[in-house]
Amino acid sequence: MSENKYGEVIISREQIQQRVRELGAQITKDYEGKKLLLVGILNGCVYFMTDLSREIDLMLQIDFMVVSSYGASTKTSGVVKIVKDLNRSIEGYDVLLVEDIIDSGLTLSYLKEYLSARNPNSIKIVTLIDKPEGRKIDIKADYVGFNVPNEFIIGYGLDYAENYRNLKDVLIIKPELI
Repeated sequence: MSENKYGEVIISREQIQQRVRELGAQITKDYEGKKLLLVGILNGCVYFMTDLSREIDLMLQIDFMVVSSYGASTKTSGVVKIVKDLNRSIEGYDVLLVEDIIDSGLTLSYLKEYLSARNPNSIKIVTLIDKPEGRKIDIKADYVGFNVPNEFIIGYGLDYAENYRNLKDVLIIKPELI
């Protein structure tokens, strides 16, 4: 791929757009006739969830959670903290957790268990990026945009210390920027 001032581009904006269209079509098919609630995990999901929701041709609702396990580090602390919970009941909904990246799996494993106690019809996961080599807990997304190597990446919602989310592509960050 190409190199820019922030790092090596590993997934281009055009590749992201194409894959989001494909995911949206599959989710539309799979959730036909269901009561779909997209739950975005802030802040990283914003770009992905916005684009994905517009590619799902169904009535749906959205809500958000803020969950932290990284802080300003490149490695998870291992402690999942809910900073902002949902604003609604999820009982009777088919919940689709929308995440920017699955790395260690700790956050999503915790969230699935936490939300299951609220009696949704189902809970599934869609992620833009899956980094299976980084797993500490065995969890799999139901819908995956891209698999990437175990490198620290930025762009399209992915950050380092809350910076670089606005980049149009996904990049492996240059070490000197960390």
